[in-house]
Amino acid sequence: MALESVERTEEGYLVNSGDWNEEIAAEIFKEEGIEPTQEHWDVVKYVREETLGGNEPNERSIMKEMGKIWGRKVSSKEMYEMFPGMPSKQGLKIGGCPKSTRKGGY
Repeated sequence: MALESVERTEEGYLVNSGDWNEEIAAEIFKEEGIEPTQEHWDVVKYVREETLGGNEPNERSIMKEMGKIWGRKVSSKEMYEMFPGMPSKQGLKIGGCPKSTRKGGY
């Protein structure tokens, strides 16, 4: 299934998170102007799993979890270099999740 065949909100979030797949995510990465690395995929998959599990990860929890996965301390600066539009927000969008209702990063 390709991106143009799924229903999206005005801001580009998928209406139905069940429509998501990695092909769609890759197209959203392109739209967002991000060339994804394995680390980008790690963030997207973590945010997606957490959100679909009923948790809405914030910037701090994303950095902590990525630090465990990547085996090093992850800075906020690094996260924003990877996801200039805010790691939790862009991660949710690319991960096919609903838009965050959360304000701020913590």
